[in-house]
Amino acid sequence: MNRFGQLMEKEMLEQPEVLASNSGRYASELKDALQGVDFDMVLIAARGSSDHAGLFARYLFEINLGVPVCLAAPSVITKFGSKLKYPKTLAIGISQSGAAPDVAGVMEAMRDAGHYTLGITNTPDSRLTHASEKSLILETGDENSIAATKTYTASLLAMYEVVRACGADLDPTTGLLPDAAWMEKTREAAGENLGPILRCSPVFSLGRGYSYCTAYETALKMIECALIPCKAYSTADFAHGPKALAAHRSAAIVFSDLPEDLEATGCSVINAPAGTDGPLRPIWQIIFGQWMALLSARARGLDPDHAQNLKKVTETL
Repeated sequence: MNRFGQLMEKEMLEQPEVLASNSGRYASELKDALQGVDFDMVLIAARGSSDHAGLFARYLFEINLGVPVCLAAPSVITKFGSKLKYPKTLAIGISQSGAAPDVAGVMEAMRDAGHYTLGITNTPDSRLTHASEKSLILETGDENSIAATKTYTASLLAMYEVVRACGADLDPTTGLLPDAAWMEKTREAAGENLGPILRCSPVFSLGRGYSYCTAYETALKMIECALIPCKAYSTADFAHGPKALAAHRSAAIVFSDLPEDLEATGCSVINAPAGTDGPLRPIWQIIFGQWMALLSARARGLDPDHAQNLKKVTETL
């Protein structure tokens, strides 16, 4: 077997330690940063995997605090120069590199308009930290593979702690995060389910609620690592049209409840292991998605550490 994706695998395996060692610090720093901050809505600016962490945050805020969340379209501000009239807003920018000009541009505009801004990044002294009033540095260590793995799960954990710091009645994460045994269990499960992914087209990634972000992040990983066209849907949206493509020689990775009658279509269904219930589930489940992408890439002779047409830091305006 080839050993393509060695950087990606190394960084994936670091996730239990990265999460466990940072969870207390995230909780403490975010409690200090957000103490007394008053807001009527949340705006999140992000791209790529960070945008999927923003999807997670949307469900956390809206379910647990009843606060509406808007995912920013940065070009409205950075390319079209619009002056949006937001109510009192907590603006959160998420960028693992901290270099994204459009994410930083949204934070600058929101800060200039008098809103409270918080940056989430793995890079201190970055464009995002300078644009934001307060920042949380993820401190995952260097991430050299093109695929975001440990910075993604760290961003999920950070968003969970943001919502806790804002007053949500959510459990502390001690003892509730993935461990080395989960890493091995999900590796085995991914290996056992590679067949349908490698031989089927189209491939769907499905989730709903807290797992919605996992469907999107898994689809992105399948595309960028293994060059497998994979489309993410909520299980509800899937029933409103895309299910027409479900048939023999199609496959679906399912992260939430199984869509009604999906198996009857002949679609090969892969039920992702859950690991846990409740709002921390995406941190556990995406590790299965990461293994699916890495092992699929290796099976196809591809190296996700040097993904086709991609680079580690992408800057868009």
